[in-house]
Amino acid sequence: HDADAQALAAAIHDTGATAVRVGPVADDRAGLREVIADQLVRADLLVITGGLSAGPWDTVTDVLAPLGTVRFDHVAMAPGPRQGFGTVDDIPVFALPGHPVSAQVAYEVFVRPALRTMGGHTDIFRPSLRAASTRPWASPPGVRQFVPARVLGSPTDGYTVSPVGDPSQVALSSLAGANALAVVGEDTTQVRAGDALACLVLES
Repeated sequence: HDADAQALAAAIHDTGATAVRVGPVADDRAGLREVIADQLVRADLLVITGGLSAGPWDTVTDVLAPLGTVRFDHVAMAPGPRQGFGTVDDIPVFALPGHPVSAQVAYEVFVRPALRTMGGHTDIFRPSLRAASTRPWASPPGVRQFVPARVLGSPTDGYTVSPVGDPSQVALSSLAGANALAVVGEDTTQVRAGDALACLVLES
């Protein structure tokens, strides 16, 4: 099931860019190299999802690392800690996690601002606001947590934010029901009811 490509293509169109979607690629290094080479001829930016684990069948790191300046790291965020970024033949390349929610969150945080900048837009980032949490939840230590959530309210009355589903689970259904991402800082391990959180607004 190719949830990543469908969701990312829709998100890319939303920025005003054109997405050229390629189907799933087998865990074959030569085949992946060929697909990447084909896309680099026509793309202004390349997004790859999945294949970033340390297992023998996860080929993206092995294939991309020698081709250019792509670096793979664990980013202090949840979901989606392992990612890659760099250039191949002067084309920016983003390697995102394979889990659909992790891929979409990483896209919102890193890829979308890059696309907006490349497109000449001045409003690079999603609108943000502060909202009071309606309930408590635990947040992993040392990482910035992005939680699919629903924001309600108005500038006059203030805003509240409620997680959609279990914040500790990265469920695709939670993201589908969200209109924002609630952002919990790296130093916070427990969100309390009433705490004010920064929220990235995904829909107007």
